[in-house]
Amino acid sequence: MGDERVLAACVNILPGMISHYWWEGKVERGEEVVALFKTRAALADALAAAVKELHSYTTPAIVTLPVEGGDAAYLGWIMAETTGGT
Repeated sequence: MGDERVLAACVNILPGMISHYWWEGKVERGEEVVALFKTRAALADALAAAVKELHSYTTPAIVTLPVEGGDAAYLGWIMAETTGGT
């Protein structure tokens, strides 16, 4: 495989989103996919860089949301599965 950066423990892919947005001075409409990546905070920047590198858009919508709580076992699983290449 070569690239073993395990930047996310899981990704949820939600197809069928319709977006209306301003781009280069006019309103555009596009069919898009939402992807929710589950990772640790320390890997958020590396994951965002990887998405930008691989994405076809010039400016993909990348937003980092902090986790303020959750099931300890689930959060532990995310930490155990993500290494960032270390």
